[in-house]
Amino acid sequence: MNLSFDPPCGPIAGWRDGAVVRAAGIPYATAERFQPPAPAPDWSETLEATSLSPACPQAPVPFLDDVLGTRYGELPGSEDCQRLTITLPADLHDGERLPVMVWLHGGSYTSGSGDLAIFDPAALVAETRVIVVSVTYRLGLFGYLSTSTGRPANLGLLDQIEAFRWVQRNIASFGGDPGRVTAFGQSAGGDAVAHLMATPDAASLFQRAIIQSAPLGITRGRERMTAAMGVAAEAVTAATPAMDVVALEEDVARAARKFGLMAAMPFGIQYGHSPLPEESGLDRAWNAAAPAIDILIGYTAEEARLFLPRSPRLGRVARIPVVGSAVLKAVTWVVTELVYGKAARQFARRHVRAGGRAHSYVLSWRAPGNLYGAAHTVDLPLLFGHQRTWEGAGLLAGATWDEINAHGRAMRALWARFAYGEGLGPRGEIPGSLRYHSV
Repeated sequence: MNLSFDPPCGPIAGWRDGAVVRAAGIPYATAERFQPPAPAPDWSETLEATSLSPACPQAPVPFLDDVLGTRYGELPGSEDCQRLTITLPADLHDGERLPVMVWLHGGSYTSGSGDLAIFDPAALVAETRVIVVSVTYRLGLFGYLSTSTGRPANLGLLDQIEAFRWVQRNIASFGGDPGRVTAFGQSAGGDAVAHLMATPDAASLFQRAIIQSAPLGITRGRERMTAAMGVAAEAVTAATPAMDVVALEEDVARAARKFGLMAAMPFGIQYGHSPLPEESGLDRAWNAAAPAIDILIGYTAEEARLFLPRSPRLGRVARIPVVGSAVLKAVTWVVTELVYGKAARQFARRHVRAGGRAHSYVLSWRAPGNLYGAAHTVDLPLLFGHQRTWEGAGLLAGATWDEINAHGRAMRALWARFAYGEGLGPRGEIPGSLRYHSV
């Protein structure tokens, strides 16, 4: 097929990669540090879209590298990170218009990048004939904290809105249907998808949303915490070297720790700052968008097991014969419910009461005998990547790739069915891994 595209933004050249075509590192917005984004200027010369999007500067997270098999520095870091990558089937027919799935990565709003290998959508694209747009956006102090001196909040969220606007304007030139766009994200990315639905333009940007493991139970009542973090961040200026900004994020996060469970994800969206309403108007904003956006929302059965093994106290308790495993199971259930489960169910029920359509799911798949069980992030290898991507992931130890891929194929097909708008029916399941129902 033709590897050159001529969207309104300007000509773009991609490359064939097996069963898919990729166009990578496309600028969708520009911004000075601590300033809202503006749409990237159009160009006239062909953009060679053959380099993956750089990551927003960030600190290493060795724990996640062990769990997910990632490695720090996999992608170069740059504050000029407002880029996106498009992956489409290599056998796209002339005139064909495919559903578009726009991916927002997780990482507690401080780590990750749209083009990490663990988020490679090639299998999802090739198997199900969808187009995936992977978005990279500003993180941490660069993207998610206001200060009393006037530094804006929600800059990463504003970046994401610009990415969706870019998709609406340009994706038809890649074979995508701008009237069938699904926003999907996991963890902080799922939280971002949910909060994009509370922005004024939501219904014009996407028609469906898949919200995976969003920590919606800890997103409210954060005003005092973010104010304390803002004070700790005042030392950062427009001239502070990027990696010095990253180094200060730990000090800023430390200011949040006295605020309890919310401090598990200290950086994040802030209500009452553009483009979000005050917290008191949040449900009203969500309700306004509900009739125009179908949702699939859910979580993993043991979300908290990703984090609990890191607690020395719980580790000691877990080693107590008989009693230890029961205590660990109880704590896992309580934290999973508080941060993820209860809030996801409430979100779905409110959405339906407001005239929307919703399906809710719980993912229970786990690698046999694995310490992490059906933990936070276990959905990622079922959606993205391939065997080499995941061979070093502690999360998957004990499972064969054939088993992982069998469940993954079924989950990718389900996600694509939702993106196609085919309807999921009143209820269904992927035996041994996932159950869902209409709300």
